[in-house]
Amino acid sequence: MKTNAARILDSLGVKYELRDYEVDPDDLSAESVAAKVGMPAEQVFKTLVARGDRTGVLMAVVPGNAELDLKALARLTGDRKVDTVPLKELQPLTGYVRGGCTAIGSKKDYPVFVDETLELFDVVAVSAGVRGTQLVLTPADYLRVTKAKTGPISRDKA
Repeated sequence: MKTNAARILDSLGVKYELRDYEVDPDDLSAESVAAKVGMPAEQVFKTLVARGDRTGVLMAVVPGNAELDLKALARLTGDRKVDTVPLKELQPLTGYVRGGCTAIGSKKDYPVFVDETLELFDVVAVSAGVRGTQLVLTPADYLRVTKAKTGPISRDKA
């Protein structure tokens, strides 16, 4: 099944692979998804939605084995303070549900900030916009399509 994100990549001539996996509603963690699609967790990136006091709503993309560093994200965005949005706001803002959020094809073109480790890999996986499907593509294509800015915005999980 093609998602909006996949159709957008098709329209831009971007090569990608779709990898489907069994969804466990009790475990939507990136580590679990990575194991199911056969990739290391640091190569499977999760998309989080946040709001900065200056930037407004934005998307932060970090490796599956790490967590978002809100202070580092604020430094990269030029905000004084950044917080993740409450879960109840995710779908109205993006059109996506938890575990299926992607920066490609969101309701609005929010600014995208990606952890710099994305560029260490030949290919990375991100949500295809639904639970149960990942997009595998090159970091360069992902950064170009999302117009993302990269920087050190993740840290090891506590």
